[in-house]
Amino acid sequence: MKCVILAGGKGTRISELSKDIPKPMIKVLGKPIIFRLIMHYCKFGIKEFIIAAGYKKKVLETFFKNKKSKKFKIKVIDTGLKTMTGGRIKRLKKYLGNKPFLLTYGDGLSNINIKKLINFHKKNKKIATLTAVRPPARFGAIKIKGNKIRYFKEKSKLDEGWINGGFFVFENKIFDYLKSDQTYLEREPLQKISKKGELYAYKHNGFWQCMDTLRDKEILEKKLQKNAL
Repeated sequence: MKCVILAGGKGTRISELSKDIPKPMIKVLGKPIIFRLIMHYCKFGIKEFIIAAGYKKKVLETFFKNKKSKKFKIKVIDTGLKTMTGGRIKRLKKYLGNKPFLLTYGDGLSNINIKKLINFHKKNKKIATLTAVRPPARFGAIKIKGNKIRYFKEKSKLDEGWINGGFFVFENKIFDYLKSDQTYLEREPLQKISKKGELYAYKHNGFWQCMDTLRDKEILEKKLQKNAL
């Protein structure tokens, strides 16, 4: 099964580090986050990757040209500078054929078991499976009476609902819902197949962290030190 990695956006919320490189090329603990992603998939026998590039695509091309390996095959495809997530996937149709494929965002890491994710998808026989995760805890909860704090508790991520953590599995039918470059995968396509009962969630309670800001990068690096990938 081939794996698509979305890596074409500008990463404006972390522009301090993405001025000259694509966001997925930002290093976490010395290695580009996209390389860590690929190596995680490789652990589960995934060997073919298609990188949906756009912003600073030459940086990705150069990196992987110099990173040839027997473990994986990588194609870096230009999917446009202003193309949205669904549009980027649509542009890759000819590279994916009629078979199911994996997809994830190039700015998040997890210790998710890819084999179990794939088996879950096959068992349910739906168009799409997304990985549902709990949002990371960020704030402590307090209750105040007058000026006195009567209650303090470090906020638990279990207090929150589930969110889209990426790490998708798609059947080829997803292309029927991708209309143009301006299609956001997370809007109309997923909303439509959800209403049809064709979108399932694989719940992952383990390590997961995205990297939208510098603060997120710091959190991710701390978590990686505890969760070797």
